[in-house]
Amino acid sequence: MEDKLVGKFCPDTSVIIEGILSKKIKDGELAGKILIHRAVIGELEHQANVGKPIGLAGLAELKELRELERSGKIEIELIGSRPKPTEIKAAKLGEIDSLIRESALEHDACLITSDLVQAETAKAEGLKVIYIKPARRARMKIEDFFDENTMSVHLKEGVEAFAKKGKPGDWKYVKITSHKLSREELEGIARDIIEFARENGAGFIEHERRGSTIIQVKNYRILITRPPFSDGLEITAARPIIKLSLEDYDLPKKLIERLEKRAEGILIAGAPGMGKSCFAQALAEFYLKKGKVVKTIESPRDLQLPDEITQYSKVQASSEEIHDILLLSRPDYTIFDEMRDDPDFKLYSDLRLAGVGMVGVVHATEPIDAIQRFVRRVELGMIPSILDTVIFIRNGVVEKVYELKMVVKLPTGMKERDLTRPVVEIRDFLTGKLEYELYTFGEETIVVPIKKRKGEDICQRVREMLGQIGGEVEVEITNGEVVIRTPKSLLKQLIAGRGKRLRKMEKKLGIRIRLEPI
Repeated sequence: MEDKLVGKFCPDTSVIIEGILSKKIKDGELAGKILIHRAVIGELEHQANVGKPIGLAGLAELKELRELERSGKIEIELIGSRPKPTEIKAAKLGEIDSLIRESALEHDACLITSDLVQAETAKAEGLKVIYIKPARRARMKIEDFFDENTMSVHLKEGVEAFAKKGKPGDWKYVKITSHKLSREELEGIARDIIEFARENGAGFIEHERRGSTIIQVKNYRILITRPPFSDGLEITAARPIIKLSLEDYDLPKKLIERLEKRAEGILIAGAPGMGKSCFAQALAEFYLKKGKVVKTIESPRDLQLPDEITQYSKVQASSEEIHDILLLSRPDYTIFDEMRDDPDFKLYSDLRLAGVGMVGVVHATEPIDAIQRFVRRVELGMIPSILDTVIFIRNGVVEKVYELKMVVKLPTGMKERDLTRPVVEIRDFLTGKLEYELYTFGEETIVVPIKKRKGEDICQRVREMLGQIGGEVEVEITNGEVVIRTPKSLLKQLIAGRGKRLRKMEKKLGIRIRLEPI
């Protein structure tokens, strides 16, 4: 144990939030009088009032210091005046730190801080300083709820702990504790997470709002919510349990070649928990191995990627900033994880039209839903220039791949030639089968499913029934009826016996049949 330091000490907000001071006192490394500036209490109170866990963590540390005072290990004195609202708002600019340094100098106290900038500034001003580097731990308390099969853990005050166990698309929601979690227990877990995230290199607080905090720590994405935003304190922690390469998906060679050589406007779609981000991660590493420059846009940053891939946070910068940065850094491909609102889709579209290869991840229950997310946001003629490949993930596997192409034609089902117009064809990439058409009708852009499967079956049965006739026969379904076109020389065979053969076919197929000469 180091020699005990005895004297007057003035801790700043950083060392209080870290919870280091009470540990030093308990370990017998520090003793004497602790001068706590009212500005520290005011800042922590403000942080707690707006629902930020760091404020609650700091207040818990102050309570711990009071307990140590009662046990006779230290003496506490409040100094300074409560900060003004303007000073609290300017805390990030150093106003609170400046007040604490001034009081430490005035009381001839040693400043204790875990903020390196604060320590160097205080030394420059001639203060005595103890810089305590944040301790680094191997684990968080919440990790005790995880095992090798756990995808996510869900903790809420007043109920038992639950977890999702399994793999994307094949998991169960199970109870993992027999007792109900208390508010105090969850507060301790939340404080532990915040302290761990603030340790050097451990993680970062992605975003803080009133009542909610998003934290990325190691490979865990953690969400903490509090009243009034939620009806109770809740902690949700998720992590990827498998990391796959593109080879693990056993994709057809045709699709691999498209991803490598032609696809530059890609959408990865699927329902929540189906493995979209896992596939995006594999695709990012695939492009990196091909010598491409890859970057990501995430909210929050939770893809587990090599250091060569720079990950940008959407919540830390505006769409305009990200747009400018990506155009200046010139990536070959950008992975846009979790596209949600209009600015996200606009950013994707602008970057794609600027020539950046884009891979967007969107929530969708069906493959066509992902394309429809662009319909009201982008002009019809621009969609094929922005999107060329849609990959739908279900239960962790690639279930469907669409390709988009613009053609000028008569939309399926229409007969009048003057209705010819630009049509976006959406085809199954692997089979080439046309499944949807996008076109404008009046002032609306509509998505029309091409239900050929049933029609093709009926047409095939008609051809089989007419097999004994011989000669040229064309069969198609138009406006809900079967149209049989044959040369005039064969029409007599079909209408022989007052059309008994046709009526028999209509009854068997349940559809009207019309004859036309070729």
